[in-house]
Amino acid sequence: MSTDGSLIAVYPGSFDPITNGHLDIIKRGARLASHLIVAVLNNTSKQPLFTLEERKAMLREAVAGIDNVEIDSFDGLLVDYAAKREAKAILRGIRAISDYETEMQMAHLNRHMRPETETIFLLAAEKYSFISSRMIKEVIKLGGDVSQFVPAAVAAHLRFNR
Repeated sequence: MSTDGSLIAVYPGSFDPITNGHLDIIKRGARLASHLIVAVLNNTSKQPLFTLEERKAMLREAVAGIDNVEIDSFDGLLVDYAAKREAKAILRGIRAISDYETEMQMAHLNRHMRPETETIFLLAAEKYSFISSRMIKEVIKLGGDVSQFVPAAVAAHLRFNR
């Protein structure tokens, strides 16, 4: 936290696509941070389902009305981005023990590279603990309905643009 008690946090991810689980973490994280930056990773080595701009647009629509949330994107190291944005915390969601093991390793690595940045873990709400972007993409590719698992912005985008 800064001397004035404010906390800037970054919630990074590919958000390809954003799920209701992501949205739940964003809403809960926004209650903890003064300013929450949802940062979409621009990973050119992967073939995303949605473009970077589409993902950012869907996120903006999904978080409309949450005043302290900003949508941005980054490439490169997360800790470098956090430093550039003066964030003191990285927010991560945990769905299962397997997530924790991976996230713990990344948190330790990030702390070694930038000790002043802490990682905050939020447990996924039970009703979202089985949802992942990877699984959603599989259902989409096979022509299934994912509207109960994703924000309305994503469902609408799929109906009108796919």
